[in-house]
Amino acid sequence: MRWTLKPIPEQNNVKRLSAELKVDALVSQLLLQRGIANYNEAKDFFRPELNDLHDPFLMKGMLEAVNRIEDAIAKQENILVYGDYDVDGTTSVALLASFLLTSYDKVATYIPDRYAEGYGVSLQGIDFADDNGFTLIIALDCGIKAIEKVAYAKEKGIDFIICDHHRPGKELPEAVAVLDPKREDCTYPYKELCGCGVGFKLIQALNSNSGGSIEEILPFLDLVATAIAADIVPITGENRVLAFCGLQVINTAPRTGIRAIVQQLKKKVLTITDVVFIVAPRINAAGRMVHGQHAVNLLMESDVEKAMQFASEIEKYNADRRDLDKEITAAALTQIQENKEEEKFTSVVFDEDWHKGVIGIVASRLTETYYRPTLVFTKSGDKLAASARSVKGFDVYEALQGCSDYLEQFGGHKYAAGLTLLESQYQNFKDQFEKVVSQTIDPKLLTPEIHIDAQIELHQITPKLFRIIKQFAPFGPGNMTPVFMAQGVQDTGYGKGVGEDEKHLKLTLVQNGSKPIGAIGFNLGEKLSLIKSKQQFDIVFSIEENEWNGQVNLQLKIKDIR
Repeated sequence: MRWTLKPIPEQNNVKRLSAELKVDALVSQLLLQRGIANYNEAKDFFRPELNDLHDPFLMKGMLEAVNRIEDAIAKQENILVYGDYDVDGTTSVALLASFLLTSYDKVATYIPDRYAEGYGVSLQGIDFADDNGFTLIIALDCGIKAIEKVAYAKEKGIDFIICDHHRPGKELPEAVAVLDPKREDCTYPYKELCGCGVGFKLIQALNSNSGGSIEEILPFLDLVATAIAADIVPITGENRVLAFCGLQVINTAPRTGIRAIVQQLKKKVLTITDVVFIVAPRINAAGRMVHGQHAVNLLMESDVEKAMQFASEIEKYNADRRDLDKEITAAALTQIQENKEEEKFTSVVFDEDWHKGVIGIVASRLTETYYRPTLVFTKSGDKLAASARSVKGFDVYEALQGCSDYLEQFGGHKYAAGLTLLESQYQNFKDQFEKVVSQTIDPKLLTPEIHIDAQIELHQITPKLFRIIKQFAPFGPGNMTPVFMAQGVQDTGYGKGVGEDEKHLKLTLVQNGSKPIGAIGFNLGEKLSLIKSKQQFDIVFSIEENEWNGQVNLQLKIKDIR
């Protein structure tokens, strides 16, 4: 890994903030690096409150959206809540539909089939609305580029409201309202909401327009926090408030469906990381393996027995997804090795039998292994479909534009994209993609980079420091868990490889006579020789709690050793 120390803030600012907050210099440095420079900003950071949320009517199109929904309710119209099949989409649909159903019963949900309809608003979905007498479709986490589809719906007398967070094209669909903070003409103060976040702003507006208090919609924040975690949006500003309050709901009074997922776990208190790795994949598994509507059914279910039944079905989908993911990743790694492609700038693999629902996960796994822009292809109808993943700092969407002559269609963003092409163009595309990447990527981007907040001494690691760091949560993009570096540490002599094939390292570390502290280094077993014979070495790590035999101690989670 490349070790990069973040810039150290000016000492005068560190001293001033330390005095203002009555904290030590290290804590002030961590806060300043996160853009927190005074008491009020620190208060908002450490104590997020619902009252910190922006007025939803600041979002362009919000008034029109609220008026159209209220009009539909007054005229007893049928409303179809439509969303994407991933976590952000299914939580969005569950959020808006369950909110509307608290006071109005002519509401149904629709999730497109990942395989039959593909991503976003589909003609099939609009035909379903037409056949069943729906005159208003509210699309969540999709729709910002559905210009022809919205026009098609209009011909059939169906209005659209779009709630999206993806970057719009040059033209917007002719919907009644288009809610998207990334619209160039939208002056909403926070731009990084996920799709479910935009959906929450809509229910906030509907609720306040009917005289409701913000506390009344607090129970919906378990869905919003789940979407924020899964969609990996920055946990800053308004997202931090939504995630912080949403985690409190998840840990104290989650909806029946989320409780059904969570109560299979042994953890008493879930963090945002638990939501990313435990709750979100299970919700996602429905859309990957069967149909996203199964996830919506679980998230909207209030009967405990039914919710438990749905959760156990989804648990099975998730287990199947994991098995497929493991199997396909192993086959893809073998393909890369057999074709001797480790030295290339890209990893591009294909098998017509690979399951389309997991190729995105496999692409992520391959990127972790070889740290190259990666594409995983499979057969989809009479074409090939692929998921693309990139490395930090390289725009894979732009690279695909340089290969567009060989593509049928593609879409996505800087680090993840999807595409389709004719099988006859596969080799031409593969060659062109390697050429484009090799000519445009900075070679240093092919080595993972680790950003370090501060260099510290082991004696500075205390329960008090850890208690303060815990209050920096929820962690995520824009507010990552603090990462530290310590130089010249030594193992006390008992360091060893642990786990299957001894691929992890377990150590006890000291530095300049400090008290020993335990440490674990996952996937660092090959570095055992660096820590033997009490020789000195440098580490990059975060601090965590380790519970063993009823004892809770601080330990270092080592990210790299040199």
